Amino acid sequence: MTKSNKISNEKELSPEQREELLRILKARFEKNMNRHKGLEWAKVQAKLEANTEKLWSLNEMEITSGEPDVVGQNKETGEYIFYDCSAESPKGRRSVCYDREALESRKEHKPENNAIDMAAAMGIELLTEEQYRELQKLGNFDMKTSSWVKTPANIRKLGGAIFCDRRYDTVFVYHNGAESYYAARGFRGSLRV
Repeated sequence: MTKSNKISNEKELSPEQREELLRILKARFEKNMNRHKGLEWAKVQAKLEANTEKLWSLNEMEITSGEPDVVGQNKETGEYIFYDCSAESPKGRRSVCYDREALESRKEHKPENNAIDMAAAMGIELLTEEQYRELQKLGNFDMKTSSWVKTPANIRKLGGAIFCDRRYDTVFVYHNGAESYYAARGFRGSLRV
């Protein structure tokens, strides 16, 4: 599959694709134990194998260069929480404005897609500012890029959207017009399985 900001329409993986994705996820899980202390891969894999649509979403995260990994578990529901853990904002999801309204408001030089619709098509959610800050406690992410995050309704209503990055060993939250897009800005997602 090509790595681009196009989302696959077929929401089921072949047995070979499932096996390959599980191999990649297991290797990443084992290489980054600091992200999920106390969790066992066998239990994560069992949950994934029982939720093929979620596996499809993780594959979409993977093929757009998100490098999804487990970052925790919801103690109440038992769900495992995956975030995009690529060092920089996922390459296959950059150069997008914030949402459909912003995309339609552009008169010219429209980007190919927008973060909210792409995330929905992939079956994932944009990280919130709080989740983004949690991710940054696990490593140094977006040192050269930035990522749109879920924008509060009051900001979006006024035409803005927010994004985050890490510079000078600090996580920054900024604003832009929701219709803006940049080659170095994408979005990071989360998925519960």
